[in-house]
Formats: sequence, C-alpha cells, structure tokens
Amino acid sequence: MSRTTRRITGVAVAGICAAALAAPALAAPTAGPDTSKAPGKTQFPIQILSFNDFHGNLEPPSGSSGRIQTGPTSADTTNVGGVEYLATHLKQARVGHANTVTVAAGDMVGASPLLSAAFHDEPTVEALNSLGLDITAVGNHEFDEGYKELQRLQNGGCIDDGDGANNQNSCADHTFTGAKFQYLAANVLEKATGKTILPPYAVKTFNGAKVGFIGMTLKDTPSIVTASGVAGLEFTDEVKTANALVPVLKEQGVNAIVVLIHQGGNVPSSTPYDFTCQGGGTLSANSPIIPIAEGLDPAIDMIISGHTHQPYVCSLPDPAGKPRLITSASSFGRLFNETNVTYDRRTSDIVRPTTADSRNMLVTRTVAKDAAETALIAKYKELVKAIATKVIGQLTVPLVSRTANAAGESPLGDLIADAQLADTSVIPAGGTPPVMSFMNAGGIRGDLVADANGNVTYEAAFTVQPFNNYLVSMDLTGAQVIDVLNQQFINSAGNPARPYVLATSAGLTYTHNRVTVSNVKLNGVAINPAATYRIVTNNFLSDGGDGFPAFRTGANKYFGGLDIDAFANYLTKKSPYTPGVLDRVTYTP
Repeated sequence: MSRTTRRITGVAVAGICAAALAAPALAAPTAGPDTSKAPGKTQFPIQILSFNDFHGNLEPPSGSSGRIQTGPTSADTTNVGGVEYLATHLKQARVGHANTVTVAAGDMVGASPLLSAAFHDEPTVEALNSLGLDITAVGNHEFDEGYKELQRLQNGGCIDDGDGANNQNSCADHTFTGAKFQYLAANVLEKATGKTILPPYAVKTFNGAKVGFIGMTLKDTPSIVTASGVAGLEFTDEVKTANALVPVLKEQGVNAIVVLIHQGGNVPSSTPYDFTCQGGGTLSANSPIIPIAEGLDPAIDMIISGHTHQPYVCSLPDPAGKPRLITSASSFGRLFNETNVTYDRRTSDIVRPTTADSRNMLVTRTVAKDAAETALIAKYKELVKAIATKVIGQLTVPLVSRTANAAGESPLGDLIADAQLADTSVIPAGGTPPVMSFMNAGGIRGDLVADANGNVTYEAAFTVQPFNNYLVSMDLTGAQVIDVLNQQFINSAGNPARPYVLATSAGLTYTHNRVTVSNVKLNGVAINPAATYRIVTNNFLSDGGDGFPAFRTGANKYFGGLDIDAFANYLTKKSPYTPGVLDRVTYTP
C-alpha cells in the first residue's frame, strides 16, 4: 500500500469542551519519497479516499444492489461491489500518493447480509481493518444493537450471546479485537454524562501538516432506529455541533477541516454513478443535506456525506456564498470517491477542492481479489454454513417480489404481514390474539428467492429481514388505525410529503388517493373508530419509526419474538407457498 505512517488523535467532549480521549494510533507502510518538506515547498498534495453505507456487504451484492448505472439510461449498468474488489481498488488508488487517508460517512454495519450479521458484524469490522479504513462517522445503523455494542465494535471484546442464540455468534473462533479505524460521533451524547459516546473528531497528521475530520450522524437518528438502540442518548443539531468544534480544532492549529456526515442529498432518477454538478446537474431541492451544508462554518473545507445511497460530486454554497465540495459514493461498496486536495503550509490549510478535484470510481470486479479479504470471507462462510443453508420452506415460484403495485402493495409485504399476524409469541398468557398487522416497506431489504429446487434457506429469508426486530402487539382504537393509514400520506408534521405505504395482513382492506384513506374494513366490516383492535407490528414502528407516531399511542404493548423467526416459521408452515392476489389496498386517483 502507498500510505504514510499516520498519527490520528481524537477528543471526546461534554457539550463542546471536555476531557481528552486518544484515538488509536494507526500504522501503515511508508510510501515512496515524500516531497512535502522539500526546500521551498509550500504546497503538497493529499489524497482523500471515501465511501459510505457499506452495510456489511462483504460478498459482491446480488441483484440491483450489485449494479450501478454507468450510462445515460437505467438499463446501462455494470456489476460492481464486494470487499475483495474494494480493497484492491483502494490499494491501487493509493499508489503514488505519499499522503493519503481513507474515510467513511457511516452505516458501515447494520442491515448487513447474514455472513456479517450472524457474527454481530465483527467480520465487517475486520474486513474494514484489512482494507485500511482510517476514520468513519457513525450512521444510524451503527445503533441497531445499541451504543454499548457500537463501543464494543470500536474497542473489541466478546458478547456472551449463548453461542449462536438467535442465529448470532460473537467471537465464533477467536477473540474480536475491535476496529483499528476510529469511529466519530460528535453529535451523539450520553444523557447521563453529557459526553460524546465516541470522539467527536480526529486529526490526521501528514509530516506535521494537520487535517481535522468531524464525524456526525443525522440528528433524526432516533426516528429511524428502535428506541432501545438509542436509549439514554441525545442527538444534537448537526450544524451547531460542527460549527462549535471549528474553534476547538483551530486552537490546536488545525485549519484544514473535513466533515463526515451520515446525511445526504437526492439526485434525479436514472442518474449515472459519475453524476456531478460540474456537468450541469444539481441536487434535488428536497435534499436534507442542503440546509446543513449551507449552515456549516466557512472554515470547513469539504463535506463527505451518506445515508441517501446516492452517487454525486457537487458543490453547495457555504454561509459566505462560496462553493464547497460535497460528495457521496452510493452504497454497498459499489463506488469509492477520490478527492485530491492541496495543502498550503503558509495558511496551514488545504486549498478548497472543487468538483474538478473529485470523482466517484467504480469498484469493478475485473481486478484481482484481495487475498486477505478472500480468506476472511472463506473463514466466515464456513462458520455460518450451518445457519445459512438450513432449508425453512419452499416456493412454487422462483421468487416473491418486494416490488409494489400502483397502490403500494407487494407480494412479499403481504407474506411478511401475514407471518407477523400468525406469530403466537405476541400473545401473552390469556391474552387476545391480534387481528391485523403492519410492516414498513423500508424493512424489506430484498426479494425472497428460492433455489433451483424451490427451496428457501434461512439465509434467503434473512436477506429479506436482516434487522432482528422484535414483534410488538398492542391495542389501537379504530380511529388510531385510521390515523396510522393516513400517516402513510401525511408526514408527522401534518404535511403531504409521502406516500409510504405499509404492508398489511389479510382481511384489512382500504382505498386511498395518495392523500387520505377511505372504506377501511376488517374482514369486510367497516372499522369502528370507537372500537379497540389488537394489532401487531415490529418494535421499530411501535416506537413511531418512519414517521408513524400513531403507533406510539398504542396501549397494553407486549413484546414477542424476533421478526425473522416469525417469518421463517410461517414460511415453514405454509410451504409450498404461492403468492396471493394483491387485493388489500386499492388506489383511486
């Protein structure tokens, strides 16, 4: 690898001022001759490599998750991704660069394929160690198993998880030693202490020249993560947090500042991987990153973003009205970004990069695989085999699709909702069984695919539902049920900013016009607003996730088992399974 020996430091804060917390010192082979300190040399180059939203995709992702648009239409695609190839591409990109750093913008773990998730994402951390990641911001999915688990991923150690209970196994054949890279969480505070749960920033030193990296997740993380995952935490405003750290860094002689943020922009549909605002494009006006970028201190030189899984290299104006580079490299390890900046010793700052200095690069599968990553994958594939290859059912069709029709209903959504309704773990002793269920579309992560013999393995089911959410039953009045359905089209602020159609169980039917619902019935009988109905959903929606606050008002909540177990058990009972007619939701313009 062509990398300098590095020194990275970090600071944890209570509010903004606080005690020092040293980040790990990271070592790497020294590259070829360094000219940054040559006589009369006032400027020298620094390479910043970045990616985001990796989500534990160690093996090359399949289907649309493993393709990227490379031409003018959505049909122009290339197969990309896989950590064996990403590691090789990064090593090749570093060649000839004496000063280089590799950073990320969150969601390195969480919603991961079984190969990583079965081991609490320890394989992903080890793979990222191997490919030379230096620093990453936390993303919302880093909190899927709570912040204590995130700290364990940073620091190492094993979970006493029953040696495979719930199809997970920490330290399967060796002690997990943690991340060699540094997680940053500038805007995530522990309420009890007021301190950040991880360092808010890290400083990378290139032969005496300092570059600071501030890492943050989106402040709305609590609304898209289960309540237990963020219990005891406070997520502060991104702009206020970063701007308050600017003088902290400057006091240490750090003028060159890059923000790593797990929030991003949206781009027009059918956008190729090399989308750039320099080429005349713009980020969509509704991009959540825009007001953040426009509020960040002008002293911040560059923004590396994520969360929206979009590819872009753009500029947005800072508060002084000057353009500032913002990048995002899609998701799942399909792309990485290379930005080359110039450090000026006279100002102790980097010359602000432009879109001309930055480009997204394809992680093609035409290069040699990285041997260390191949060995890591092979090891964990053997360890996960007993879980992954277990046949749990059969399909009479090749796959059950998550693609929704015009009304918002999908075959796979119907299957999952029916499985939730049938799960007996949500019925307390002597309790009332639920009569309807709800499933969020964003929690359905892939199609359910059978093998050539029609068999469905546990791995195939887990690909569909990878979150290990718990099912929750509760009482809702008929009026609250109607509120839930209307919130599919009206956001939590009361504005029509959707649709986001939930999957519902058999027997619950209604009509909508993408503004409001009507003719809501259960088994052919109109819902009575004053009556009480027992319903079941997952703990994410139960906590009001995805903008459904009506679920938070439910009474007599009772936690059952894992959603993946309900799904697998139902498929076993109903095999061979044939998708039904999509007749639960009717759309009338």
